[in-house]
Parts: sequence; structure tokens; C-alpha cells
Amino acid sequence: MKINITKKHLIGTAIGFISPVVFLPIVLFILALINDYPFSFFWDQFVAYPEFTSKYISLALISNLMWFYIFLNKEEYQISRGIIFAMFCFIPYMIYVNLLS
Repeated sequence: MKINITKKHLIGTAIGFISPVVFLPIVLFILALINDYPFSFFWDQFVAYPEFTSKYISLALISNLMWFYIFLNKEEYQISRGIIFAMFCFIPYMIYVNLLS
């Protein structure tokens, strides 16, 4: 079986890695507004405690679903595959933090 990686796969993977990084502060800001805590409280939890880091990254990964469905509806299947691949790359970290630490 030959693996054919195209430029569109790499674009999707880049979107899949960058999107959670961009949306993470937005997620933390929304949580701060809802819970009536300062933003720094949630940011400190994210930085200091791995169990919270995993949960907040999981929430930020929801943003990838938006991109996935946008490119799926445009029939850009290779970009969609790249986004899914990037989401799968976060799984080892989630397993490590939640089960092994």
C-alpha cells in the first residue's frame, strides 16, 4: 500500500495544529466569563496542572470540527483528512496525561 501525501494533506494538518492554539485562549476566556473568574485563573490552571491542560486542549480541539465540516462540504477531502490526522496526533498526549500520570 502506497501512502500518497499531498500538499492539501499538509495544509489540513497545519490547520489542525494551529486552530486549537488560536482557539485555546478564546475557550479559556469564555470559561472565565461563564464562571465569573479572571482569565489568569484558567490560564494558570492550563499551564500548571496537566489534568486541566488535557481538558482545555480537548475543548480547543472542537474548533477543528468546524474546519473539518467546512472543507468536507467543499469536497476538499484531502484537507479534511489532514485535519483529522492532526487531531489524532493529540491523542498520545491525552492518554499520557489522563491515564499514566
